[in-house]
Amino acid sequence: MKSKYLLMGLLAALFLSGCSTVPIVGRKQLKLVPDSMMVSQSAVSYREVISEGPLSTDVAQTETVRRVGVRIADAVERYLKAEGQSDRIKGFEWEFNLIEKDEPNAWCMPGGKVAFYTGILPYTKTEAGIAVVMGHEIAHAVVGHGAERVSHQLLQQGGGVLLVLYTEDSEYRDAILAVYGVGSQLGAILPYSRMHEREADRLGLIFMAMAGYDPNEAVGFWQRMAASSAEKPPEFLSTHPSDERRIRELQAHMPEALEYYKP
Repeated sequence: MKSKYLLMGLLAALFLSGCSTVPIVGRKQLKLVPDSMMVSQSAVSYREVISEGPLSTDVAQTETVRRVGVRIADAVERYLKAEGQSDRIKGFEWEFNLIEKDEPNAWCMPGGKVAFYTGILPYTKTEAGIAVVMGHEIAHAVVGHGAERVSHQLLQQGGGVLLVLYTEDSEYRDAILAVYGVGSQLGAILPYSRMHEREADRLGLIFMAMAGYDPNEAVGFWQRMAASSAEKPPEFLSTHPSDERRIRELQAHMPEALEYYKP
């Protein structure tokens, strides 16, 4: 019984000590994992990915991706400095690479390590289209969504351990644990993942606008992605919002983003 209360106390202390506020959005977020740990681990993983490559040999495309990345990183740094939140990117060493891969994807690791796959370029089409994706992916890293996801998983696992302890004498233990696993995934993990995507969409619009790119380009990009995608699972089973919701919310956030746009 003592171990149960110790674990409950530890989880409560971690929860209370790990809260911060998302820029612009204002949402309280839970981060139990130090940003410095995420940054250092990401740097190692990024080097492994880049070494495997293969990096694109198209000089013009590679330079365009890097140019967009530098402009958006500069906008992020200016915004955070003005808001007194530069600590959010402490330890970041920006890097932008284009990998020769057909998959339409891009990502930014904690620490500002960005990779674009050549497979996404037919959908971005223009430099502003690249800025849509770049702003979105950099927003994930700046806000610390990676650390937040790890924190939620730690809490989920901690809750599971408590449930194991409290149901050790129950004949319904397996059923209870199964329900907990499904319920926590559908009721917490996946909804938070979708919320992260929507936050990155909103912040990405603002960051690209601050960098001098027209945020209206985001709607066309996501419409092209939606038109090319295969059938997707229902939204409540997905880590991402539906294409329709994403486009609708981008349009709703457009007036806010345009306030930052100075062509």
